[in-house]
Amino acid sequence: MTSAEQAKANRIGILWMVLAMTAFIANDAMIKAIGARLPAAQIIVVRGVMAISLICLVAWRMGALSRIRDVVRPWVILRAVCEGLGTFLYLAALFRLPLGNVTAINQSSPLFIAVLAMIFLKERVDAGRWVAISLGFAGVLAVIQPRLDGFNLYAWMTLLATLIYACRDLLTRKVPAATPSILVTLTTAAVVWLMACGVLAVEGWTPMQARDVGLLGIAAVFLSTGYYASIAAMRQGEISVVAPFRYVGLFWAVLIGWVVWGDLPNAWGWCGIALLIAAGVYMIRQQRTPRRG
Repeated sequence: MTSAEQAKANRIGILWMVLAMTAFIANDAMIKAIGARLPAAQIIVVRGVMAISLICLVAWRMGALSRIRDVVRPWVILRAVCEGLGTFLYLAALFRLPLGNVTAINQSSPLFIAVLAMIFLKERVDAGRWVAISLGFAGVLAVIQPRLDGFNLYAWMTLLATLIYACRDLLTRKVPAATPSILVTLTTAAVVWLMACGVLAVEGWTPMQARDVGLLGIAAVFLSTGYYASIAAMRQGEISVVAPFRYVGLFWAVLIGWVVWGDLPNAWGWCGIALLIAAGVYMIRQQRTPRRG
């Protein structure tokens, strides 16, 4: 791949990642609205039925169902299992730790991804990119300001979930190029749904309101979009360039917090946002510049 082609692939990957994080934050907002009334497993199961139905419809319209056997390819299944394990570890920690701590740990995934990409994919991560990724993570910490007294066993669970998510993103690169991303999305949604069904069988069913079903329907659209966009992002460009744009989710989190709950960042928070912007702009400018070597 030439430098110009790599730069174009990186830009496309960045756009997919921005869309993915926007969709995931919107999904989280919908789930937060009903999370106090329904157990997590039930939310995932009901939302999953809708998401899988939507994904199947889109796959059919795209003509991808002719390759339906691709959903059981080993790399596709392994990637989906990582998604499921990471999701349940993350949720288990989220219910027992301050949101700031969980988010801070989870947003360290670009650091894991950069290291894993360097080791397993032989991607070159130069000093400039390490600085940008580190600044981005520093910006995350400044925005959410995690409490030091919140780190315990569940923090380690979050760290493990983050590492699993990083492995999931690397496994996306192992999926054959001929396998449509929408089918990878379908497998991911189906495996997470099956795992949630197992948990729900133990927890039991809670009566739902029509409003809950409606919100979960909207969440299913956002979740499906996020799944597809994140897969497409990891199949485009260099992972160490695309991954840091996960930080875009923080901007939406700040906006939703302000509009819905009236929360605005303090001085440290605005400094963190400035660091995130600087890191993102640097990554974009650097990936346009042909590298020597």
